[in-house]
Amino acid sequence: MCALVVTGTGLTGCGSEDPDAGTNGVGKLPADKIQATTRAAAEAAPAVRLSGTVVVGRSTYRLDMRLKSDGGTGSVTAGDATFQLLRVGEELFLMADAEFWSNGEGDTSDASDTTAAADKLDGKFVKVPEGDPSYKRFSGFTDKSVLLDSLLTLHGTLATDGRHQQFGVRTIRISGDQGSGGTLDVSLEGRAYPLRLVRAGGAGTLTFSDWGKDFALEQPAEDETVDYGQQLPTS
Repeated sequence: MCALVVTGTGLTGCGSEDPDAGTNGVGKLPADKIQATTRAAAEAAPAVRLSGTVVVGRSTYRLDMRLKSDGGTGSVTAGDATFQLLRVGEELFLMADAEFWSNGEGDTSDASDTTAAADKLDGKFVKVPEGDPSYKRFSGFTDKSVLLDSLLTLHGTLATDGRHQQFGVRTIRISGDQGSGGTLDVSLEGRAYPLRLVRAGGAGTLTFSDWGKDFALEQPAEDETVDYGQQLPTS
C-alpha cells in the first residue's frame, strides 16, 4: 500500500518521485544558471571529443575532433574533401589525399607538375606555416577554447525544456526562444557537461563526449612530414 505523506510543500506519495534524486542538482537551476554552469564545466575540462556538423555561411563542415588545451587532432570534411588536422602547441599539420591537393587554388597551367606535387603530399602531414592564410582557418578546428566559446551559446530568451537522455545519460535541456535559438542538453550525472547541441537556424548539430579523457598528442615523425617553410604549396 502507498501512504500519502504531508510535507511543507504539499502531498507526496508513490507517484511523486523526485526527478533530481541522484543527479548533480543542475536540473533545479534556472536556464541561465544551467548555461553558465555547463560552460564553466566545459572550460575546466582537460579534454573533450566533439563530433557533428557546423554550418558557416554556405559551407557545411563535418567534424570529429579530440581537443585539449594544448592542441587537438581529428578529421574535417567539407564537401567531398576530408582531411586530418593535428595541432601540437602552435604547430599545425594537415594530412590529405592527392585529390585534395590537386584541387587547391593556384596556377594550374602545368597539369603534370600539379599531379606530381599532389602525389608527393598524398598521405603526408604537411606543416601549415603560421603566416599562411590557411593557418587561422584550420587551427580554429583544433582549439578547444575557441570552439567551445563560439559554439556553446544559445540565442534569445533561455528556458528549460524538459528531461531527456543522451548516450544513456540523463540530461536537462535548455533552449533559446523555444528552440529557434538552439537547444543544449546538459548532463544531470557527474559534472554538468554539455552533451548535445542543436545550433540556431539549422547551423548544425554537435555531440560532446569523452570529457576529461586524456589522449596522446605528438608531432608526426619526420619521414611523415613535409615542411614548405613560409607558405603552403598551391596547385
